[in-house]
Amino acid sequence: MTALPARRLRDLPSVDQVLKTPLGSTAIQRFGRQVATAAVRAALAAAREACLGGAAVPQPGDVAADAVEQLKVAERPSLRPVFNLTGTVLHTNLGRAPLAEEAIEAVRSAMCEAVALEFDLETGKRGERDDHLRSLVCELTGAEDATVVNNNAAAVLLVLNTLALGREAIVSRGELIEIGGSFRMPEIMARAGAKVVEVGTTNRTHPKDYVAAIGRETGLVLKVHTSNYRVEGFTAEVGARELASIAKAQDVPLVHDLGSGTLFDLAAYGLK
Repeated sequence: MTALPARRLRDLPSVDQVLKTPLGSTAIQRFGRQVATAAVRAALAAAREACLGGAAVPQPGDVAADAVEQLKVAERPSLRPVFNLTGTVLHTNLGRAPLAEEAIEAVRSAMCEAVALEFDLETGKRGERDDHLRSLVCELTGAEDATVVNNNAAAVLLVLNTLALGREAIVSRGELIEIGGSFRMPEIMARAGAKVVEVGTTNRTHPKDYVAAIGRETGLVLKVHTSNYRVEGFTAEVGARELASIAKAQDVPLVHDLGSGTLFDLAAYGLK
């Protein structure tokens, strides 16, 4: 380091000097001392690099202005509106479908004040949050009962851990998928405590493969929607209805991972 850049670094204002400027004081009031101090240190680090490159030494107010600008940028929401021009109508990475106005209003109403989320108003005792949606989900799906979690991976993990902890979970090799976000079905099954039993081959799985694999240690049979992954050509798979019959005949549960969980056939609307 030459003498001139070293002298410039010595002339840089201190963190305390920057925080005592009008902008520094405003930053402390708006963002808090800890956050404001961190931003000032970052601004001073950038100024130090600029000085080493020959730039002039900034005044305390200039450093404070840079720090405040950084804080304003950090304050902006990271979720920004975008135009979906990908060709995928319901794009997972773009938030899928926008909510209807009625749904948005229902969310707004529920978040504006205290609500009886898990409180039985008739008995005065603790209730269940699923009570608010169980009947609706059952009506939509024809299920006998229902519970809701916030994502597919959580649902798969819970059902595997409940029905196949320490037991075998039978799945076709062609359905041991990995989708976005490093969701790898074999790893989810292992984390749930299930023993993965692979049947068939990558491209062809037959009913007899499942029948032969089911035994006393079988906890469940798993069928997985392969999302946008497909094997084409010389292929065979066992459909959900046929697999349900096999599982019922062997008295073992069938778990069907539907992926995004489309409840209606959207082909009539040009979607697939």
